[in-house]
Amino acid sequence: MFLRHLVVFSFIALLAGCAGFGARESVQGQGNTAQWRDYKQQLTSLDGWQINGKIGIRAPKDSGSGTLFWLQRQDYYDIRLSGPLGRGAARLTGRPGKVSLEVANQGRYDATTPEALVEEQLGWKLPVSNLAWWVRGLPAPDSKSRLTLDADSRLANLEQDGWQVEYLSYAEQNGYWLPERIKLHGTDLDVTLVIKEWQPRKLGQ
Repeated sequence: MFLRHLVVFSFIALLAGCAGFGARESVQGQGNTAQWRDYKQQLTSLDGWQINGKIGIRAPKDSGSGTLFWLQRQDYYDIRLSGPLGRGAARLTGRPGKVSLEVANQGRYDATTPEALVEEQLGWKLPVSNLAWWVRGLPAPDSKSRLTLDADSRLANLEQDGWQVEYLSYAEQNGYWLPERIKLHGTDLDVTLVIKEWQPRKLGQ
């Protein structure tokens, strides 16, 4: 009797664990889901980085490419774009609830969310809050997502919040496998990120 109860309890616990894992993530592809969980846990703990690279934007009113600098320190971010992006250099800084955007030859603007600020001033409907997850090769945790894993159990493709994110290549930096080339496809907006330098740091320990 005890053994039977133990088996039933273990089965219920397994189902609960699967439900928790699959409630917001639909996972398919070549990879191993257990390895994906380990990979995801490692990258979720990564809360600081510095990125240098290039960004390409294709939108109805603005198209072009430029350089990207991104400093992340837990919930604070400093993202700088420069080059022929159609609107000159821009710098987005902030933390939850308070965001500022500085645009060359235009001034400084403030808002409570980065999405509202970027759309109002640059005309881009860009899910900036999700990018902090997507750039690490992770789905954002607050909405449903459909994942396709590659043979190494890393993200090959992500569908979330009306966006499709393609991960074309990864590079190892300080023990972390991090995206090197990313393509984002949204409504009337395509973004390409080429990350030439990753400096990952774990700050919250």
